[in-house]
Amino acid sequence: MAYRRTQAVVKRLAARRNAILAAARETAAEAGMAAVQIAPVADRADVAAGTVYRYFPSKAELISELIADVSGDQLDAVRRAADAAPGPLSALAAAITTVAAYILSQRKLAWAILAEPIDVDVAPSRIESRRAIVAEIATRIEAAARGGHLPQQDAALTAAAIIGALHEALVGPIAPRGLDEPIRMRDAVQALTLMALRAVGVMDARARGLVVQAGLPDAAVRAPASS
Repeated sequence: MAYRRTQAVVKRLAARRNAILAAARETAAEAGMAAVQIAPVADRADVAAGTVYRYFPSKAELISELIADVSGDQLDAVRRAADAAPGPLSALAAAITTVAAYILSQRKLAWAILAEPIDVDVAPSRIESRRAIVAEIATRIEAAARGGHLPQQDAALTAAAIIGALHEALVGPIAPRGLDEPIRMRDAVQALTLMALRAVGVMDARARGLVVQAGLPDAAVRAPASS
C-alpha cells in the first residue's frame, strides 16, 4: 500500500519550508540578495543545509521562491487595500499607495527582489512578480474607466509605467536620499500617488482628495522583514 502523509506530517513539512523562506527573506532584507546562500539560510532556519536542498534543490530555486513569496504578500496587501475602498477611483488610489508604502517599508528587500545583481538567473521570477502587480493596477484602472471616472486608455501600458516609476523613484541607484525617515516616507508615498492619479487622468483637486483619503497603510509600512 502506498504511503500517505498524515495531516500532521504535511503541516510539519509546510512549516519547515515556510521557516526556510522566512530565513531567506530576513537575510535578503538585512544584507541583500547576495547574502542568500544555502548554509547561512539553513543556520538561520535552524535546519541542516541538506534539508534546505530537499525543499529547494538549488540556490536559484530558493531565490525564485523567495521572490514569489514576497511578491505574493505585496499583491495580497494591494488587493486588500483596493477591495476595502468605497469606489473604483478610491481603489486605484489605495492600490498605488499600498505598492509605494510596501516598497518603502523594506527598501533593501525591494531592491533585492527587483534588480540586485546576483550570480544565478532568476529573471523569470522577477518578471512574473512585476507582471502580477502591473496586472492588478491595470485591473483597477480599467474598472475606473468603465465607470466613467477615467478617460479610456491602454490600462496595461499605463500600469506598467506607474509601477516602473514607483520602483525607479523609491529604490535603486537614483532614488532620493532620506526616504527611510517617517515623514519623508509619508510625503514620498503621497507625492507618487498624486503623480500616478494625475497621469491616468484624474483632475488635480480630485486626485488630492483621493490621496488624503487613501492615507498611509500601516499594514504595508509595518510589513515583515522591513529594513
